[in-house]
Amino acid sequence: MSLTLVERFLRGLEVSPDRPAVRIGSDVVTYREAHNTALRWAGSLMADGTPRVVGVLAGGKSTTSYVGLLAVLYAGATVVPLLPNFPAALTRWMIKLAGVDTLIVDDRGLAVLPEITDQETAVRVLDTGGFGDSFPTIPVTSRTDILAPVQVAPSDQAYILFTSGSTGVPKGVPISHGSFTHYFDLLDRRCDFGPDDVISQTFDLNFDCGIHVVFAAWGAGATVQAVPPSAYRDLPAFLAEHGITVWYSTPSGIWMAREMGGLEKGALDCLRWSFFAGEALRCRDAADWQAAAPGSKVENLYGPTELTITISWHRWSGEESEGRGVNGTVPIGKVHEAHDFRLVTEQGRRSSVEGELWVTGPQMASGYLDPADEEGRFVDLDGRRWYRTGDRVRAHPDGELAYVGRLDSQVKVHGWRVELAEVDHVVRECDGVRGAVTVTRTALHGTELVVFYTGDEVPETVLADGVRAVLPDSVLPRRYVHLANFPLNSNRKVDRIALRERAAELAG
Repeated sequence: MSLTLVERFLRGLEVSPDRPAVRIGSDVVTYREAHNTALRWAGSLMADGTPRVVGVLAGGKSTTSYVGLLAVLYAGATVVPLLPNFPAALTRWMIKLAGVDTLIVDDRGLAVLPEITDQETAVRVLDTGGFGDSFPTIPVTSRTDILAPVQVAPSDQAYILFTSGSTGVPKGVPISHGSFTHYFDLLDRRCDFGPDDVISQTFDLNFDCGIHVVFAAWGAGATVQAVPPSAYRDLPAFLAEHGITVWYSTPSGIWMAREMGGLEKGALDCLRWSFFAGEALRCRDAADWQAAAPGSKVENLYGPTELTITISWHRWSGEESEGRGVNGTVPIGKVHEAHDFRLVTEQGRRSSVEGELWVTGPQMASGYLDPADEEGRFVDLDGRRWYRTGDRVRAHPDGELAYVGRLDSQVKVHGWRVELAEVDHVVRECDGVRGAVTVTRTALHGTELVVFYTGDEVPETVLADGVRAVLPDSVLPRRYVHLANFPLNSNRKVDRIALRERAAELAG
């Protein structure tokens, strides 16, 4: 049975009324408590006029953010997750672009509100905690003003999410209720989540993977368990203490756990499912995680925000998966049913083997909030609209796809075409190296490469000898920089912008 996001929560409420819907540290909100509060807040929003787009400005690990997003959906409005620790100017820009005129905030959100608002950014705040007269407020009544959530149509907007901006300025992406319904319907058919499951939340709610966690859990009556960064100091103990049975993070979570000694064989034997998304998943990392979690199904999920969370998946199967991957990464699997895809070469021709991945289907967003951003990303062809992912993939005869790299990660150095993912792979194969990220920087003589790596510190001559297998001497990386850990952005992906900035600052 296909369910909307709200109907997923109501199903969880039916099977787990007094179980925790979300647990953050010592703060616990049950399904019944979340439902009653969401009805009251939604009724208050509606009493002040039919809400259209409501922002939730709350810390990513705040119970207000979870109940707030549910309240907005109960009111039939579109929710825009916002984080208090983002630059004020960026949040102000997001609010204006999305058309937000009402906010639900927690204490952290309220504290930064004076920096965000200006004469052109007038917002009202739902008064959930005696906010006084600092801002125009909408009072919250002590009674429930609506008896049930507002009904929505599949075409109605559920969320407006903003891309990470890792490849440029963040873009506003409206996602419909129908797109989410299709995504979670497929997930339900594949996964056997139940009321006894506890699902890790390593993401903030402005990241679409965080939405996956919330409604995967709530649709089953399971518990969302927030995972603080400190948990990685002893991840096995944290999982055992909180009864976590389903794990979801970026692949960076694997090397964070490994660095702290948390991937010993069988150390994560409490897990039934493990999901990774947001970055390319390395075969070595998948194998190490599987060894630590022998009873878990391990899946690599792939997909940009514009295709509603993820659009393909591959279940790790050891040597078979390794043999089907490219550059030491796990395949991304088959595109979800009811979607079409095509691979397009640099010359614009369709290929059956390798090219940029284009996708169309029910999970695809209709476009961006700013239509000017759509050029080069959304394409109308053969009577249909397609989304260009910007990712180059390779197809197996059975339709399964392997990730090759970003189109923008293919660069020219002294006229030689260099595949950065291939350099990363070769460096990672050197003894002692655990992770590698290659970036470019501008020099007097043109573009040059800089490699950042983690693991043991390895002599540059050893690393250079490995790279010579794929590159001529004239374009070998200029520097190899050892790091204890890679910097991560707010979505816990490797922060390539920060690495490029650091590369530009290096001498020589």
